Amino acid sequence: MLLEVCVDDAVGLAEAVAGGADRVELCAALGVGGLTPSLGLMDVAAGCGVPCYPMIRPRSGDFCFDAAEVAVMRADIRAARAAGLPGVVLGAARDGRLDLGVLADLVAEAQGMDLTLHRVIDLLSDVERAVEEAVALGFRRVLSSGGARVAHEGVPRLGRMMRAAGGRLSVMPGSGVTVETWPLLAGLGVREVHASCAVGLGGQADVFGFVTGGERRTDRAKVAALRAVLGE
Repeated sequence: MLLEVCVDDAVGLAEAVAGGADRVELCAALGVGGLTPSLGLMDVAAGCGVPCYPMIRPRSGDFCFDAAEVAVMRADIRAARAAGLPGVVLGAARDGRLDLGVLADLVAEAQGMDLTLHRVIDLLSDVERAVEEAVALGFRRVLSSGGARVAHEGVPRLGRMMRAAGGRLSVMPGSGVTVETWPLLAGLGVREVHASCAVGLGGQADVFGFVTGGERRTDRAKVAALRAVLGE
């Protein structure tokens, strides 16, 4: 069982590695679902000792990207490749379906890199069609909460996705995956799991709005505990 941990700063990256993460999803701004990390963080991640896949998402909000945003995303993929990162995390949708045109452009830019389709799939109604399209585009895995707020509430849809995939790509549960919730997911027979393993930072005061009060960071003890449960 492979454990992927999402982080959005250098401290979280170090904690994930120390706790035993097998792979890292590298982001900025996890509070809005994750954005493209800085070039500096990508450079640091390249030497951390585990594979790191950056999120390629230029802004918060929906996943309907125009030509200018796609140009930025392609440049970010090139930056990830130049930094030596082996894979990227992508997603785009339009009119309730995967945006095949945008995704084809991004996949072409990422040729030779490992590809994860992110939780944009949780916004789509026809999940079987989306899985087929992801396979055709060359994605190796899909990150999903099964269309629910947290993955253990989306088990039925995750199962549908796995049946549609038929082993051609990996369905990786993510969102709310912890030591406590893993038993509710274990019966799916997945090969990869995604988690933040984060704790609230707390105790921060800021009258200017720089601190929201909801800041969280990956904790090595939580990573190690989940890694141990997955290994049982």
